[in-house]
Amino acid sequence: MFTTILYAVLSMGGLGLLFSVLIALANKKLAVEEDPRITEIAELLPNANCGSCGYAGCANFAENLVGGKSQINNCSVCGNDAKETIARILGVDVQTGEHRVAVVFCQGGKSNATKKGDYRGVKTCLATTFVSGGERACNYGCIGYGDCVTACPFDAIHINDEGLATVDRKKCTGCGTCVSACPRGVIEMHPISHHVFVQCKNIDNPKVARSVCKHACIGCMICERAVQGVGFKVTNNLAKVDHVQYTKELVLPTDKCPTKAIVILGQADES
Repeated sequence: MFTTILYAVLSMGGLGLLFSVLIALANKKLAVEEDPRITEIAELLPNANCGSCGYAGCANFAENLVGGKSQINNCSVCGNDAKETIARILGVDVQTGEHRVAVVFCQGGKSNATKKGDYRGVKTCLATTFVSGGERACNYGCIGYGDCVTACPFDAIHINDEGLATVDRKKCTGCGTCVSACPRGVIEMHPISHHVFVQCKNIDNPKVARSVCKHACIGCMICERAVQGVGFKVTNNLAKVDHVQYTKELVLPTDKCPTKAIVILGQADES
């Protein structure tokens, strides 16, 4: 009996040792050496794994860069200096563009927007959209439950005391995750040199828009007339800034806007 058990143990041990040796040899024989540039490039990337490039993470993005399956500019978070260094490593050219930041197109906070009721469900913007649309009467404004805050990997967006999402333009890396997270499309990405915005998305008729928010654009066209149609255009009851035509030399119609829907963002900090 003892001899039988001993033979069994030795046999299993021998087989285990044999398989270990075979696996080690196969691993050595079949191993694929990783391009050292992948590690070098991965260290230059922000390693936030925000997904704005379309890949699973920064390491995966680095692999695809080295493999020629992606381009450096696909990473909106990476700074221009890092992009230029990565381009030198890959031996390619890179065009560095202007940094982009998120802009929240809503001023309908607690003190400005009409409240239609109390919401007692799951407090996420997405869930609220499918149930009642939130507590505020405007169907185009910020719901304020912070889906964008949860999505931002850089702590660049927060919900203020008014219950509105606000962006820290200095922290914002332009990854765009907040844009994807907002179910109402209230957030847009803009070049950081853009400072003038009509901070509203409401396209209802003026009477309805004004009834739900003190700062809603009412499509009165005062801004468009003030600049002779150069830089401001009203379409579907909503004024928008044409940043291609708009220049700093234009006299801003901000003081003439009856609802103060036109705002200037970040100019003092970035000038």
